[in-house]
Amino acid sequence: MTKDQKVVAIQEIKDLLQDAKVVYVADLDGLNAAKSSEFRRQAFKQNIKVKVVKNTLLQKAMEQMEGVDYSEMFQTFKGNSALMVSETANGPAKLIQGFRKKEEKPALKSAFVQETFYVGDENLAALANIKSREEMIGEIIGLLQSPIQRVVSALQNKPETVEAKAEEAAAPAVEETPAEAAPEAPAAESTEETPSAE
Repeated sequence: MTKDQKVVAIQEIKDLLQDAKVVYVADLDGLNAAKSSEFRRQAFKQNIKVKVVKNTLLQKAMEQMEGVDYSEMFQTFKGNSALMVSETANGPAKLIQGFRKKEEKPALKSAFVQETFYVGDENLAALANIKSREEMIGEIIGLLQSPIQRVVSALQNKPETVEAKAEEAAAPAVEETPAEAAPEAPAAESTEETPSAE
């Protein structure tokens, strides 16, 4: 690889990493061409970018990135490395887990997810269980909608009860009118009593 080719390769990696919030580095070594292309196909369907990279070039590209210090991952850059970039935090982990039901590889080398570093394949299950942003938003929306749906269904299912309560509220007001007239009678009697006292 010439110097110019290395510069181009580093730039390609940097372009992938630009604004990336979810970065995985996996070991695809041992997957034959057919299995490797099947892995890439599944990744593409899930909107996960996969690029097999040279470790030295990956490290140089990461060192040139501003905003994130990827140095914790560098120790894992040995052997065959595939860079995986996704918008979904648990997407690559679930893809690797699903693929490993039939194969030994890919193995997780390291990952940068939600501003946290995960080093080693033993973190794969924890990463797969991370809720994605979309899942969390969905749960929050569900929680917010739940009380509103209860109110709406209560209003839709019991219109008679609401009308009955409204009639009950109006009825005492009508009954109070004669009750108010009643005290006037004793007041009239007291005026009658005053002249008799004279």
